[in-house]
Amino acid sequence: MTKIAVIGTGYVGLTTGTCFAHMGHEVVCADIDEDKIAILSSGKVPFVEDGLDRLVKECLESGKLRFVVGAKNAVADCEVAFLCVPTPQCANGSADLSFIEAATREIAALLPPGAIVVNKSTVPVGSTRVVEATLERPDVTVISNPEFLREGSAVGDFLGPDRIVIGSENQAAASKVSSLYLGISAPIVVTDPASAETIKYAANAFLATKLSFVNAIAAICEGVGADVSDVMRGLGYDNRIGPEFLRPGPGWGGSCLPKDTRAMVRIAKDAGYDFKLLRGVIEINEDQFDRVVDKLEAAVGGSLQGRNVAIWGLTFKAGTDDLRDSPSLTIASGLVGRGAVIRAYDPTVAADWDGGPSEIEIVDDPLVVCNGADVLAVLTEWDEFRSVSPRAVGERMENRAVVDARNCLDRALWQRHEFDYRGIGR
Repeated sequence: MTKIAVIGTGYVGLTTGTCFAHMGHEVVCADIDEDKIAILSSGKVPFVEDGLDRLVKECLESGKLRFVVGAKNAVADCEVAFLCVPTPQCANGSADLSFIEAATREIAALLPPGAIVVNKSTVPVGSTRVVEATLERPDVTVISNPEFLREGSAVGDFLGPDRIVIGSENQAAASKVSSLYLGISAPIVVTDPASAETIKYAANAFLATKLSFVNAIAAICEGVGADVSDVMRGLGYDNRIGPEFLRPGPGWGGSCLPKDTRAMVRIAKDAGYDFKLLRGVIEINEDQFDRVVDKLEAAVGGSLQGRNVAIWGLTFKAGTDDLRDSPSLTIASGLVGRGAVIRAYDPTVAADWDGGPSEIEIVDDPLVVCNGADVLAVLTEWDEFRSVSPRAVGERMENRAVVDARNCLDRALWQRHEFDYRGIGR
């Protein structure tokens, strides 16, 4: 059992702290938001993440997990302190380290001698040195231990990761942090801090590249009359490529990929390299948003002005309530710009939301949102959409047209109900 402090209770911090407590460590999680700490201390999780609420309750009841306001109140007797604070994107594409530096300054004088500070947030290459310089504590070791958590499956990703990456030039500190993960079966990559920080950005850059490649192939499939689903199935059997993340969609988004790809381009530029490939990946993704808007425009006959568009799904992916950099919202903004009237339904978004264009009307039923619609846009792959009756949808719509930007509906079924079905790459 190790005494752990976790600074920040967002997706990464709360998942990290809770899972370590679940593994038997004594964990104190800190945040500056008093209301959030009160909610967490009551056993509730203020965002959607499968299985996390159950683990938080269990760990609170066991006494292995507690929540406090302020980083300074978490580190007094910790052995390891994890920095899990935001690293938002600056105007020039680089990551903003102000939250990291502020948290570091707050705990610098309070850390016990010999403590280890771990950068868990996604930070630019060289950030370990920044934290060291801010701490001004030669008796405290700073290492990198990047996270690879996906929203919607963060608990499973933490407890069953593909790998654990630890960047440190102090072997004793690296061994100490490695030991925190005892009981988890995964390769442990121990390297220097700069390499560990680069691994995280490289992983997200490659994933974004794969997703943009699939959407580019989908565009070609539409032009030549091929079915992208069959093309990707054939591609995925190649062991050099693999079947994962070979599904087309409306474009990628969320809290990580847009920010991290732009940061990687900036890191490369600062290092003297023009990362043309990754800049192209980002451009293809931005083009994909416009392609979906174009599909919806074509589905209503050529002009969206005054046409009613029903949207299923606003979050950037299913299994989360996160609206940050959601493709759905980017597409919705594009529709508004072309004069469309929009109503939307998402199982995690309430009518009093403030996360997107004010022109979007939110309703609480996937059928009601279709009333009088000229076209239905499926933008997030929530399972419940697959079970909605196309007959019931068609009876409510002005025009039976659907643009399935996730290819998640049964195309043949919807076509049997006389829908003009348009997918991606089909």
